[in-house]
Amino acid sequence: MKAKTGIVFEGGAMRGLFSAGVQDVLLENNIKFDGAIGVSAGAAFGVNYKSHQVGRVLRYNVRYARDPRLSSWQSWLKTGDLYGADFCYRELPEELDIFDAETFAKDPMEFWCVATDIQTGDPVYHKLINGKTADLQWIRASSSIPFFARPVKIGNRYYWDGGVSDSIPLEFFEKRGYNRNLVVLTQPKEYRKVNKHTYLFLKAILHKYPQVLKRLKTRTQDYNAVLDKIAKQERSKQIFVIRPPHTLNIGTMEKDPRELTRVYEIGRKTMVENMSSLKVFLKQS
Repeated sequence: MKAKTGIVFEGGAMRGLFSAGVQDVLLENNIKFDGAIGVSAGAAFGVNYKSHQVGRVLRYNVRYARDPRLSSWQSWLKTGDLYGADFCYRELPEELDIFDAETFAKDPMEFWCVATDIQTGDPVYHKLINGKTADLQWIRASSSIPFFARPVKIGNRYYWDGGVSDSIPLEFFEKRGYNRNLVVLTQPKEYRKVNKHTYLFLKAILHKYPQVLKRLKTRTQDYNAVLDKIAKQERSKQIFVIRPPHTLNIGTMEKDPRELTRVYEIGRKTMVENMSSLKVFLKQS
């Protein structure tokens, strides 16, 4: 039986420019997957894989890096969203740097994103259909960090960032039958998350969402456990992992186009160096 291939994109705000470089090299080499899944920036940037838009992620981030509508404290104070919702999920993809929804819909690869239900704290995995308004709302939900963004209403439920409940959704994809996966991380191999003593602050501002707080309280341990599982599967060659060779040192709202380009180019270089090995891995049955 032919292996079912998947690609898993971690989030990480502007560290996602690393993943954008990776995916552009994959597209240029015509590497196809049966499915993809992304969390937060991994979803917002990763959808361009299915729409075949090489260079788009870097292009619009560089062009609008200093535009407060893209991301700014001004936007947060005015709208409640650090990343401007109307600009990022309507004006930009529909008018300024058009997202190719037609190609997205036609490509047979599945694309999933992960959001967190704010009432249950559970991850919700949503399969995107056509790259249009409803899908863009799911991507927005997947990328909406608690406190720094308003909860996103879809149907009769509200959602926040998927990274709260499932930062690297490899297990979900494995359960769906994806048995040969490329995992694209945005932190180096030695990285492990450490507690930052912010829980009491979060508890004070997110007290209306006890299940989200429960997730945030154990997020460090949960995230590190996933990294340990990934390391084990990588050693046994069950998965293929692409990650930065060192800490990327880029801000959440990076405004310098040179820094955005630097991180993107690290992603490209890393993928080029690993392309031959990846091709061998994907051909295995």
